[in-house]
Amino acid sequence: MKFFVDTADVAEIRELSESGLVDGVTTNPSLIAKAGRDFVEVVAEICAIVDGPVSAEVTATEADGMVQEGRKLAAIADNVTVKVPLTMEGLKACRSLVQSGIQVNVTLCFSANQALLAAKAGATFVSPFIGRIDDTGLDGMELIEEIRQIYDNYEFDTEVLAASIRTVNHVKLAALAGADIATVPPATIRQLVKHPLTDKGLEAFLADWHKTGQTIL
Repeated sequence: MKFFVDTADVAEIRELSESGLVDGVTTNPSLIAKAGRDFVEVVAEICAIVDGPVSAEVTATEADGMVQEGRKLAAIADNVTVKVPLTMEGLKACRSLVQSGIQVNVTLCFSANQALLAAKAGATFVSPFIGRIDDTGLDGMELIEEIRQIYDNYEFDTEVLAASIRTVNHVKLAALAGADIATVPPATIRQLVKHPLTDKGLEAFLADWHKTGQTIL
């Protein structure tokens, strides 16, 4: 499974990128607003840090406007992926942008039927929102499983990007369900490495080593 970090915080992205765990980045208008910086400047800076796809979202609601914005965003760097919403207009824009050689992330997916349409439109990635589905009382992971089965049935190239991930358990379940990618907030990525038995074991090993009076260097 690939990990995309879900943030527009350049410092966070740089730090996590140094770990080798980051395969890409997803941003959206809300994250850019939180960063409080110029949109194009932030995207360009992120693209210079990360080699993998960096999703930047359009704000137009009509297909023609999305295509125009998408082309402008794609011109920022070679690794920009244009995010469009899973609407009929978004699917039209997706088809046009993909035909121009631009990667597209179709976002705000909440059903298997929507994901099927995104794949037929040629989407590079589709982003089902796990956490938001869970918020409605349904199981977001069932959606990942359904999309995985449909894509495998028809050998679609569109990658399943599990989004709106809230917990480390979401990451595990998305991996088990066959998601190609998880886009994860920085704090959740850091939590993945944590386990009390790891900390306890390391503490015991270091205490025993200290008793020997030896050093490696």
